[in-house]
Amino acid sequence: MSDAAAFDAIVIGAGQAGPGLAYHLVSTGRTVAIVEADRVGGTCLNRGCRPTKALRASARVAQLARTASRHGVHPGEVTVDFTAVMARKDAMIDGWVASQADGLEHTEGMTLIHGEARFTGRRGSAFEIAVGDRTLVSGQVFLNVGTRATKPSIPGIDDVEWLDNDRVLHLDALPPHLVILGGSYIGLEIGQIFARFGSAVTVIEAGPRIASREDPEISDEIARFLGAEGSDIRTSTKVERIESTGDGVRVHTAGGAPIDGSHLLVAIGRTPNTDRLDLDRIGLDTDERGYLHTDGVFRTSVDGVWALGDINGRGAFTHTSYQDYEILVDHLTGGSRSADTRIPTYAMFTDPPLGRVGMSDADARRSGRRVSKASIPMSSVTRAALDGECDGLISILVDAESRRFLGASVLGITGDEIVQIIGALMHADAPFDVLAEMLPIHPTVAEFYPTILGRLEPLS
Repeated sequence: MSDAAAFDAIVIGAGQAGPGLAYHLVSTGRTVAIVEADRVGGTCLNRGCRPTKALRASARVAQLARTASRHGVHPGEVTVDFTAVMARKDAMIDGWVASQADGLEHTEGMTLIHGEARFTGRRGSAFEIAVGDRTLVSGQVFLNVGTRATKPSIPGIDDVEWLDNDRVLHLDALPPHLVILGGSYIGLEIGQIFARFGSAVTVIEAGPRIASREDPEISDEIARFLGAEGSDIRTSTKVERIESTGDGVRVHTAGGAPIDGSHLLVAIGRTPNTDRLDLDRIGLDTDERGYLHTDGVFRTSVDGVWALGDINGRGAFTHTSYQDYEILVDHLTGGSRSADTRIPTYAMFTDPPLGRVGMSDADARRSGRRVSKASIPMSSVTRAALDGECDGLISILVDAESRRFLGASVLGITGDEIVQIIGALMHADAPFDVLAEMLPIHPTVAEFYPTILGRLEPLS
């Protein structure tokens, strides 16, 4: 082990938290190794947020063109050049990846190492990490290794070439019929995209609702507009086995006819990549699902090891991972920020999108507070009507005693953007009167916030 390379810090994973943290550490004069098993940028940049949103943009243009006659515009026959769509996506992603890799490779004090890292043991108070035939040593290790698609334990799954959120982004041709296992965010977003490109889409969900984390009124509306666009949404459907048909797949369900498709996308959940790190070599345990427990500044139970991003179970989103880095840097420089006080905020990028912050109805009921709620359909919003995009609804929860926001769901045009107004007020601990009394701009979606807040009633 005499040829081991020593660093002041090792960052494992060049996802959303890793690079920013590495740049901060080298700016303080420390030497840093950042290890990446795949391309830099993590899930978001390579097989998540950005490539799927590039495809979503193309799919939205196709849908607008198909429905343009509603606005008196007649563009003629609409066709989707799938090869060109994928090339557009690849050009953007490849450019971002190359730029990020270049920065990491040419920063003084930083060493970018490609390969899969695993712990091999301790060397005094430091940790030994193997990357291929190299050995790295450091007393500080920051884990940002992310998650991967969960493989289902369904008979026959190994007999078919199933897709995950990565492989579906590298198809050479448009699937004639895409069957999706899982009716949550990834499956619903990708399903709508491919339906708009021209694929037949069937979504199979074992539970009674798609997007089951959301309030029933939200789930029902998402199912309605996806169904109206042609997706076949099947809830309360248990998959018993899967078989290859030679040129496709056949999904056998309990009590129903088999579903034949050309391609199968599995989107039933995520599995932390912690199982690839040999954490037992340093006495670091995960929970039963593979997540690492941390405190509010991401310290694990082993001194000198931090866990950031998806693997700490504090948020499976790019923005939470990036904020993990910001909170950790604040802590390392003497600040007081903590993830323990973070208000959950996220979006589902169907079209229209869902923007969410804070509690759901079920969360609010469990809280024991006296809660008031108001909601309106997006069809009541002038801007939505003018743009011809009336799918969705706005729902707001408040604490009736403190007059503070508890949560909001904005499903509809610009929902991913305007929900952050409420998120900012929650972060500032401001009463909802601030929003109720503001002068809004007309015609915008956000102008209906004061109107909605004037309709608050006790949550039933």
